[in-house]
Amino acid sequence: MYTEQAWIYKRAALSPTKIALIDSDTNEQWSYQTLTAHITKWLNYFHEQNFVKGDRIVIISQNRIELFAILFACGIKGLFYVPLNFRLSRMELAYILEDCKPVLIIHDETHHSICESFKTVKRLLITNRLGEQHVFKPEENNWNPTETWIIIYTGGTTGKPKGVELSFDAVNWNAINTIISWGLNDSDTTLNYMPMFHTGGINALCIPILMAGGTVVTGSRFDAETALKALNTYKTTMSLFVPTMYQAMLETAYIQTATFPTVKVFLSGGAPCPHTIYQKFEEKGIFFKEGYGLTEAGPNNFFIEPYDALMKRGSVGKCMQFNEVKITNDRGELCRVNEVGELSISGKHVFTRYWNNDEETNKAFKDGWLKTGDLAKVDEDGFYFIVGRKKEIIISGGENVYPQEVEQCLILHPNVREAAVIGVADEKWGECVTAFVTCNAVTESIESDLVNYCKQTLGGYKVPKMVFVLAELPRTDVGKIDKKKLQQLAVK
Repeated sequence: MYTEQAWIYKRAALSPTKIALIDSDTNEQWSYQTLTAHITKWLNYFHEQNFVKGDRIVIISQNRIELFAILFACGIKGLFYVPLNFRLSRMELAYILEDCKPVLIIHDETHHSICESFKTVKRLLITNRLGEQHVFKPEENNWNPTETWIIIYTGGTTGKPKGVELSFDAVNWNAINTIISWGLNDSDTTLNYMPMFHTGGINALCIPILMAGGTVVTGSRFDAETALKALNTYKTTMSLFVPTMYQAMLETAYIQTATFPTVKVFLSGGAPCPHTIYQKFEEKGIFFKEGYGLTEAGPNNFFIEPYDALMKRGSVGKCMQFNEVKITNDRGELCRVNEVGELSISGKHVFTRYWNNDEETNKAFKDGWLKTGDLAKVDEDGFYFIVGRKKEIIISGGENVYPQEVEQCLILHPNVREAAVIGVADEKWGECVTAFVTCNAVTESIESDLVNYCKQTLGGYKVPKMVFVLAELPRTDVGKIDKKKLQQLAVK
């Protein structure tokens, strides 16, 4: 069973008593040996149900350590592991279930009711006792590393959700690349509050650290102070949070006096990180850096040393060891230094296809490169910077405006907590630069104050022509600012 398909068993043989998983909600702990025993139970169950290679197993559950046993069991059995966003409506879940046609839905207690409403699909409560059966013996199934292991559905903010097929190669090479490029080892521990229906919750740090023999601590419902305390309780070394989580952490009383002696660096991902967050961590003498990825690639693609992150604030670093990146202009030519263009990625960590969607799959690739749809630039020292989404470029009066540049300017105003910038259709300008902010204190002159503030550092065509002050910015289920909803608010 010690193949690339079942490397977790080899890891357990190497370090059987080492703690692999900890549930921070219950403090339940599994050694690597215990983890593989749970994997074997799930393999036995799948075998007894007569599931066959290629069948889809849907998961609807908050983070819990049992999900890793199911994930690895699916891979070894040749089943497709399909974790779904439990925050979706019944209609949205029904669409995905119809698309992937699973043979089983595994769910937690919290989502029992909604899962029970899908009567045509077999359902299993995740805590059901599976029993102590015989040791599973893997069938001869002509396993190929390019075959699918996981299907992760995209958020669907620009259309219907698409199922991203990640092969064993994609998952394993992302992990190998991360371990080598980032220098992970069996002494590393991560705290994961990223939802495990998201690539960041599975592939950013969890799988790489398990492959390296480290420890993964899971949390279900994020609370800023609880998470900060857990970082010290479990002696974590590196953890990933999204910018909104960091913002909440920095507003706690705990972080004002806390130290994090075991933490090598804090990692931000999922969305562009405001430079004010960098600044606050720097003031506390804590290393902080930013990563970049997407469901279709990795999600790890770059590496930056913490010291370089101080000097190159906002950079995601340089390309990791076993992948390639390039930036091209609209003519397909390689961009010059500091010229903005579309980022493309290649490597074995890139996804295979979109489930049941050849049209979108073909659109995603050009000459073997994945077109990310993200705009980037590289400086004279070889450090890459993500500028924004290609679809989000604002063309105002014939000039290109990158929303992220305006957002980073706004967030430096002492009264601004968060900022988001979009383009709104305008008869005169084509698109009007429009800002949405949340503030520490709302004053009568806040809109004009922010416009004047931007005029001090931005070219006139980049300065917002409209500013909206909101109590909270709308967000997607993984914490990104929902610019689709901002568009709807702007035209009301």
